[in-house]
Amino acid sequence: MRIIIQRVKEASVVIDQKQYSSISSGLLCLVGFCNNDTEDDFVWAANKIFNLKLFKDQKSLEEIQGGILIVSQFTLFASIKKGMKPSWSRAANTKTAKLLYDKFIDLCKDKTHLNILTGMFGADMSVQSVNDGPFTLIIDTKNRE
Repeated sequence: MRIIIQRVKEASVVIDQKQYSSISSGLLCLVGFCNNDTEDDFVWAANKIFNLKLFKDQKSLEEIQGGILIVSQFTLFASIKKGMKPSWSRAANTKTAKLLYDKFIDLCKDKTHLNILTGMFGADMSVQSVNDGPFTLIIDTKNRE
């Protein structure tokens, strides 16, 4: 599982020119899944997302009662090692990725009282954000640095 976490002043998902979801101050999380992701990966990632001290005065998302917007992005597992055309072979197939995405969202909802907003899996989305900082982290649950 890979996640790009961006601290944002605001973020939203627009589908078919209509706003689907939006947050004010908080975190935009773009998530990608591979076939061997497990619940352990989800738990580790969720703990990081909710508890990392990423905000003013060393506060976490939980402490500031910030928003969280989680959007599926399979391209996080693109490989550009060979040629000029990205390979998606490491990304989970659509059916598996949808199940993993739903499980991750459910786990996040169980771990916090914060409102979890999402994109729409598989939709053609416009993701808009106003970065705060900018401040961006990359998490790879298979390479826990």
